Amino acid sequence: MYSLRACTRLAVNFQKIVRIVNQQPKREIKRHVSPVLIELTRRKKREENPIVNPRNNYIEWNRSAELYAFNQRLSEKFDMDLLEQAFTHRSYVIQEEEKQKKVGIEDPQLDIVDNRELIDEGKQMIPLMIENYLSQALPLAPQECIYALKQYLLSEKILAETSSGIGTTDLVLSIDFPVEEETLANTFYALTSALNRSVDLEHASKFVRDILIARLVDKDLMEIWCPDDAFEILNDILDREHRELAEPRIIAQTGVNTLIPVYRIGIYSNRELLGTGFGETIEEAQHVAALNALMNMFGLLDSSSPIRCDIKIDDSGAKNLPLKEWSRNNV
Repeated sequence: MYSLRACTRLAVNFQKIVRIVNQQPKREIKRHVSPVLIELTRRKKREENPIVNPRNNYIEWNRSAELYAFNQRLSEKFDMDLLEQAFTHRSYVIQEEEKQKKVGIEDPQLDIVDNRELIDEGKQMIPLMIENYLSQALPLAPQECIYALKQYLLSEKILAETSSGIGTTDLVLSIDFPVEEETLANTFYALTSALNRSVDLEHASKFVRDILIARLVDKDLMEIWCPDDAFEILNDILDREHRELAEPRIIAQTGVNTLIPVYRIGIYSNRELLGTGFGETIEEAQHVAALNALMNMFGLLDSSSPIRCDIKIDDSGAKNLPLKEWSRNNV
């Protein structure tokens, strides 16, 4: 037999337990959710070749409206016929001709013009636009840096990403699906040429500047152009400027007797600090310090002003000096 005090204590504890249980959050997921998700996952795994169709094959697709929307979305003034031509690749025309032959038409005459001519024009225009603009935006950079940045922007991957970013993927007429990077890159070339024909070269240059060259604003330019022989290049520049050659000095070091030592090297010329760098070895820190000194001379440091995107591209033909001729007295 329990005493009255024990019974009272048990009753109080029981009330506390009931209160705690009632405060617990209730289960909100219904019983049918788990079996449905399991079945959907099983069906998804069972599908080996899911059927995916391009958007332009759907019944409700209105190509004229989509082309008009593309023109308005970019606030451009594309001629609609040239815009249609810029999106039409040769492979699509060949495919349509084959369809005509299958239904008995031996000599199909299609009123479709592909974009091969526009692509060729774009491949001649865009590299010149990029080089002229970078020469104006980075006047202190050597010629090798300008070339590396131009090649980066003209790479198939970057052109494809830029083309896809402005919404060309669903408008491209080609046999490949998903659309390949080469097709997207060629579409951007064709669009630039079409805009040049629709308006003028200056407007096409602004299009390339705002859409393609602007991708360099948030990039670390040293990741794109990073010379391997930075210390030798720095000494060549100092020699042309009739200054003392670079002298590396250890500014700080830590963890020398550990697995991961860190060294900080400073590059000096006649007691003038040109640049600093960190590294796990003295050679690595010296290379980074020499790069830091070069980028400081060329105006390419992270702390430097980003590439401007409001410069007007001209055809003055100004060229940056190559590394073998570069010095602060010549730029």
